[in-house]
Amino acid sequence: MMVLFDLPVLTKPERKAATRFRQFLLDQGFEMSQFSVYLRFCSGKEQVETLTGRIGKNVPSTGKVHILCFTDRQYENMVCFDGRARAASRRNPEQYVLF
Repeated sequence: MMVLFDLPVLTKPERKAATRFRQFLLDQGFEMSQFSVYLRFCSGKEQVETLTGRIGKNVPSTGKVHILCFTDRQYENMVCFDGRARAASRRNPEQYVLF
């Protein structure tokens, strides 16, 4: 599951709301891929639906949030670059990470 967002940060309340949303995603087990792109491995459709509901309840009143879901195979086929060097392929987690 990938959450992409573009939240306004011009005023102090907007910055606070954006920070709260990013912290919420981290608390839900997401990892930051880029500043406004967060990823999380989900074990099934039910977990995706649950997380989608939680995210929907925590979206700030302004800005845009998009949720993209894809299969294990699509995740493994993702091509990433770090600078001009091609990064190693990502692998699905072998087991759940406990916090």
